Formats: sequence, structure tokens, C-alpha cells
Amino acid sequence: MAVGEIFLAAFLQILFERLMSSELLNFARREGVQEKLKKWRTMLSTIQAVLCDAEEKQLTSKAVNLWLDDLRDLAYDVEDILDKFSTELLRRKIEKLHQASTSKAWCLIPPCCTCSSSSGFGWFMFNLDSEINEITERLQDISRRKNELGLNDIGRSVIEWKRPPSSSLPDGPVIGRDEDKKKMIELLIRDEQSLVNFDVASIVGMPGVGKTTLAGLVFNDDAMKHFDIKVWVSVSDDFNCVRLTKAILKSITLKNENFDEFSEFQDLLSEVLAGKKFLIVLDDVWNTNYGLWATLQSPFRAAAPGSKIIVTTRDINVAKLMGAVECYNLECVSDDDCWKVFVQHAFLNRNISEPPNLRLLREKIVSKCNGLPLAAGTLGGLLRCKEIDEWEDILNCKLWTQLDQSNILPLLRLSYHYLPSHLKRCFAYCSILPKDYEFEEKQLILLWMAEGLIQQLEGSKQMEDLGSEYFNELLSRSFFQKSRKDKTRYVMHDLMNDLAQWVAGEIGFRLEDKLDSNNGCWIFPKARHSSYISAKFDGIQRLGAFSKVKYLRTFLPLTEPHGEEKYITSSFTLDILPKFQYLRVLSLNSYNISKLPDSIGELKHLRYLDLSYTNISSLPQSIITLYNLQTLL
Repeated sequence: MAVGEIFLAAFLQILFERLMSSELLNFARREGVQEKLKKWRTMLSTIQAVLCDAEEKQLTSKAVNLWLDDLRDLAYDVEDILDKFSTELLRRKIEKLHQASTSKAWCLIPPCCTCSSSSGFGWFMFNLDSEINEITERLQDISRRKNELGLNDIGRSVIEWKRPPSSSLPDGPVIGRDEDKKKMIELLIRDEQSLVNFDVASIVGMPGVGKTTLAGLVFNDDAMKHFDIKVWVSVSDDFNCVRLTKAILKSITLKNENFDEFSEFQDLLSEVLAGKKFLIVLDDVWNTNYGLWATLQSPFRAAAPGSKIIVTTRDINVAKLMGAVECYNLECVSDDDCWKVFVQHAFLNRNISEPPNLRLLREKIVSKCNGLPLAAGTLGGLLRCKEIDEWEDILNCKLWTQLDQSNILPLLRLSYHYLPSHLKRCFAYCSILPKDYEFEEKQLILLWMAEGLIQQLEGSKQMEDLGSEYFNELLSRSFFQKSRKDKTRYVMHDLMNDLAQWVAGEIGFRLEDKLDSNNGCWIFPKARHSSYISAKFDGIQRLGAFSKVKYLRTFLPLTEPHGEEKYITSSFTLDILPKFQYLRVLSLNSYNISKLPDSIGELKHLRYLDLSYTNISSLPQSIITLYNLQTLL
């Protein structure tokens, strides 16, 4: 699997700068490892110099791709060791403060948390020495293979980032869909005799053409006010009758219903819909299992005649299976409309004088977009950050024509290629977010902070403010979009979600995607970040395989805001959790747990701890040894 341009240039630069810090140099000199770390800096510098060449060759060379994979794993391991140094030095600082202070508050810290500096630090270096030697050997191997692959220092080919005039794209009009909207509304308000009191209309089209956008325009139009109940549900590839029934119920009642039997959910939904005219949007349906659809629709029969269901899908067979009386095939927008979408994003609707060469570029730009509004907006967001005279070089970039097996649109690969390095890392981290998952800006920024993805220079802005700038820049380039259901939250388009997974490769995984059904083992044992949608009961059968992921940094069960209470096996908190020695992010949000184990204090790298909506009323005393903790919810 291609790793994309896996943000290694920025990653290695951060490691290089950390290796040059005065605090670390003083530590290395005292402990006799100065020469080894100096050798690390030299080898990292020569490796970093050939990354541009490697990135150019990785799509056509499996050997180069494997080299980048190994280099990525090595970079993470180097960072883990540097974090161990930083944490130990921080512990020693705190211990000195404790010894010098006469404050009663410091006297409350138990001796077990402030062990003798000489013996503790000596034992620390004894355990770390073999890891340092192993890293040195792996760096030497990476350097040797670099030469064998013929990778050269070709200089930086990517234009440096220029901050745009505005950090976020304002909401603008939807271009080129007025006629489509009119026709869809005519279909929906037409009175037709139906044997089941409701009709299904579908919007069919290729990815990125704007199916969801059109459905949203229709759903929110004044012509739809005559419906008693309006519900929007994102389906994606999870056509699960229980989940969808619960989602529809919650949208109507605004409550989380909790029953033991699926039939009880269906009975309640029938009662809620009885005699009422509804409009339900099922967005992005893929599944072609007729049995699931037949089960899901049973409660809809109780509704008033004239009720409607809109299905958006990329597969005409899905529409036929669901009994759509009308299948609206959404075509690509015209070249003129494609250009208008591009201008909307490239110039933020500002009044500017048209450069003389822009007319010549127009034809090339619209041809790259293939009539897809998503592509036009993404390309506009990319070129907005460049000078006009640089556009030609980007439009002629050979990444437009390089093909691989990823099925990622060349334009999206290119838009990622031209992201600033620090934004590449932040976007790749989003690979763990499920499709259609709605997230908050602050939530994502705190996670980026915990993973060390926000570069804070001395004397610069607060990390939260920098993170907000990062977020808004990705938003303005169409990597994120505002949710249509909740304007305070955001989503990634399916194609952007695919892109994030592609560039992250084996580093990030979602539990549902990466579990080998044959033997229950992780496909990617060196994964660093993980997420999953929490179930009512998360037992050892589901979570047991986490014990095999040695280097995990993010453990992130995801749930709806203020969702129902969930249960997690005690084997996880008592047996598996203590093994996550490299963990930066830990969430137990909404799980029915009442206490944390004392071993939580051993997770020295932990920076983000979410205990929201649990039954925990007090924390173990070992929590005070989490010296790196930034966020406690």
C-alpha cells in the first residue's frame, strides 16, 4: 500500500531540532551518549536530504515505498525515545522542586512518586541503552539502503506555504444545481398512489458530483415544510437496521431509547410515525442486501400517505433494490459552473482584476476537475495559496498522470502533496475518523496537541490558537466540511476520508476495518493510532487484540455526544491498558466505569485523558505522575 507523502520531511525536521536542544545536549554529555546522538543527527540529515527524490519515486518503485515505510516506523521509535528523555528530565525537575519546597502541598506527594534521582535515573539509562543501540543500527541500515536505491538530494520541489488572505472559506451559494433542485422538489411534492404510504426517490451519481449537497438543498427548502417529520441519516457502508432505526428515532424524539430487542425499537418508531407525513434522507447507501431494506422499512408503513424517502447512492442497483419510483441521475456540472466553483474557492469571492494569463489557464483547470464540484473546490483551495505564475507548474505536475492501485483521484493526491508539511501530519491523523463521523474543531485540536502535531515555536501563539489556524486552513481547502445536521460540527467527504487512510497507511486503523476475520489478529501490528465506534458492550472478544499492538499512541472509542451509557470489560482496564506504554491519547468516554487502576500512573507519555460521562468520582493518587498531561476531561 502506498504511504503517500507521509509527512516525513516535517517529522524528521522536528526530530532533528529536538536532538539539537540544549537541554538534551547537556543530558547526553552527562550520561555519555553524546556521540551516539550526534551520529543520529548526521544520519537523519542525510536521509532528510533525499526525501523529495523518494517521494517522486515511491509510486513506481516498491523498494522505495518499503524504504519509506521502514523510515516512518523508525521516526516514530526515535520520537518515543526522545519523549522518554524529556519525561525523565521533567520528573527530575519536579523532584528538585519537591526537595527544595517547604510547602505542605509538595509534602503530600508520596515517596513512591519521587524516587531517588541518582538510582532512578541510573536505572532509566540502563534500560534505555539497548534501545539507543538498536536505533543506531536501524539508522545505519536505512542510510545504506538509501544509497543502494540511488536516492539523491534533488532539493525541495514543493513550493513553500503562503498563508492565504483568510483562514476559512465562508459559506457561499451552491453553483450549478438550481435546475436539479427544482426537478427533485417536483418529484417529492407530486401526489402518487402508493401501497405502502411512502415513496422512495433516489439521487444517483459518481463520488464527488454533489449528491449529498443536492439532497441537503432539497431537504432544507421551504417547499418541504409541509412534512410533519424530517430526518437526515448518514448511512455509508454501515447499513445496519438497528443503528439506522435508533438514529431515526433519536432524530425525532431527541432521546436515546434503550431496549433489549430490536422489535421494541421498531414498535416505538411505528408509534412515532403513525399518521404523520415524513421526509427521510438516507445519505450514501451502498448495501445491496434486500433483506436489510425490507426489515428497515416496516415501521414506515404506519405513516401518512405522501411520505417520502430520499436515497443518495453511487450505485443504480441500490436505488432499484429499495424500490425507488424515481431515479434522478445527477450529472457533472458544466465547464462554466465548474469554473465558478473554482473561482469561489480560489479567490474567496473577492473582486479582483483578472490576470492576463488566467484565461489561458481556465481550460486546463476545468479539464482537471472533470465536472466534479468537489474537485473544483479542492483545486481552488490548493491554488489559492499560490501565486498565479506558479499555477502552471502545479497544473503540469506529473502526479496528475501517475496511477496506482489506490483509486484516489489524482487531484486529491495532488492537493495533499502541496499541503504544508505540518498540515500533512494533521490530516493523516484524521484517518482514524470513521466515514460520516461528526467532530468538533476543539476536539480535533486537543488530539493534535496530544500527538505533538502542532509546532509551537518559542514565544509564538498558544497551541490552541495555532491548532485553530491549522484546522481552518484544512477547512478552507475542502479537506473538512461543515456538517449539514449540526453547524457546530464538521465531517470529511468520503473521498477525503479515503485519501486520509491512503496517506496514513498502516499507522492509523479503525477497529472495524483492520481486524482479520480469519484469525482475529491485527493486520498492522505497528499501528500507532486507533479508533472504533463503541458498542453497548465492548468485551474481550472485541478488544482483546489490542494487547498485540505494542506501540499504540491513540486509543479513541467514539460515541455520539451525550450518548447512551456503554460497558467495557474490566480485562481491558486491568490487563490491556497497562501495556500501552507509549499511549498519548486515552478516552473512556461514556463507559460505565467507576474507578481507574493505579497503573494509570505508569502511562508516562499520556497527554490527553477523557473520562467524560463515566461514573468515576475520584482519581488514583498515581495520576500525579502523569507529568505530560495536557488535557483532562
